[in-house]
Amino acid sequence: MQKTDMNQIVGKCHILFVCIDSLRYDVAAEEQEKGETPVLNRYGPWQKCQAPGNFTYPSHQAMFAGFFPIEEGILDMKKRKPLFFSPDIGMGRQAPEGAYAFQGATWVEGLACEGYETYCIGGVSFFDKRTDVGKVLPSYFQHSYWKPAFGCRVKESAEHQINFALQKLRQAEEGQKIMMYLNISALHYPNYFYAEGEKKDSKKAHALALRYVDGQLGRLFEAFREKGETFVICCSDHGTCYGEDGVWYHGINHPIVTTVPYKHFLL
Repeated sequence: MQKTDMNQIVGKCHILFVCIDSLRYDVAAEEQEKGETPVLNRYGPWQKCQAPGNFTYPSHQAMFAGFFPIEEGILDMKKRKPLFFSPDIGMGRQAPEGAYAFQGATWVEGLACEGYETYCIGGVSFFDKRTDVGKVLPSYFQHSYWKPAFGCRVKESAEHQINFALQKLRQAEEGQKIMMYLNISALHYPNYFYAEGEKKDSKKAHALALRYVDGQLGRLFEAFREKGETFVICCSDHGTCYGEDGVWYHGINHPIVTTVPYKHFLL
């Protein structure tokens, strides 16, 4: 995985975290190989990684605490290369080389202490703020938003989310450092409507949903590039099954669920 010194990023760059919720590694890699995701392909290949959780809530709790997906094959947690590090979690007080030591319960809150304006644009129900559980993850951000148009059941959800993100970027004060998180819901179930005539979720619909999302991401990346140098983290929180070994969807430890794509890069 590309080596990055986050101490040279924090305070200098905007930070954009895009989680394509439920994206399977195999689908991401196949679409990359076929050239069907030209925007994401522009920023390097996907890394095959181990997910920190098998559904949205535990995976995000881990990622916001600095535990992003780790490269396949790493068997010793001490050999992972964290971007953000909490000195309060029983793994030693000294941050590993290149990791940014943050204060607070999450690195999002740590960046706010460094003067960043932090934004969350939700997608799936764990970000909808309509229930007590749905308020937990958004509470880590200074500004958090969710609308029904951002949700899983809306075919144009990614377009709506990115339009909203661009609006917030335009409204931000000149010179203000921004940390923005997007939970892209389009690949989460239901996704059958991305495959014409289909009535059931499938790997094919999942791939078509990824192509749709890729077609939207270019506008977001370009807007951040114009705003200033930006460090981007792009990954999935977990995969999802479509009948493999009799398994449907996620929330269990099947290899398709626990294997995810990850990349980070500079704009």
